[in-house]
Amino acid sequence: MLESFAKIRYKKPMSDESAPTPPPMDDPSFPSSDTPPPMDPGGLTGLPIPGQGKLTEKDDRTFGMLAHLLGIFTGFVGPLIIWLVKKDESPFVDDQGKEALNFQIAMTIGIIISYFGIAIFVGCLTFPALLILNLIFAIMGTVKANEGVAYRYPVNLRFIK
Repeated sequence: MLESFAKIRYKKPMSDESAPTPPPMDDPSFPSSDTPPPMDPGGLTGLPIPGQGKLTEKDDRTFGMLAHLLGIFTGFVGPLIIWLVKKDESPFVDDQGKEALNFQIAMTIGIIISYFGIAIFVGCLTFPALLILNLIFAIMGTVKANEGVAYRYPVNLRFIK
């Protein structure tokens, strides 16, 4: 067994001449570690912010908020109407309408399955839990969209992209 270890060849470490030299620490072209990375005004890179489309920033926030808020009362119908009517006028409303619509479709499917699960007593736990989660997450989305921040639901299925 020791003979097999003796046959292993190790590579020589690189000599100092061929090793690349690191940049000097005082080089101004490298950002310092104490400055935070730049972020867009929405707070999340790559997500739309209000005021980029035909609508004003206030209208963007209002329709984004309505997409989430109407989901509480109408299921997926309210966000669907908001998204279909305003998706071409504003990237923010398009994004938030799709997000709210996808979440409400997923909640509707979950609530229907839980309703039928009541027959085997599993639905007695999952049905109210889904209703409460729907209420909490939709309110959180409503508040964030009203602040002008693109909201992402913690758990969401992407039916519409």
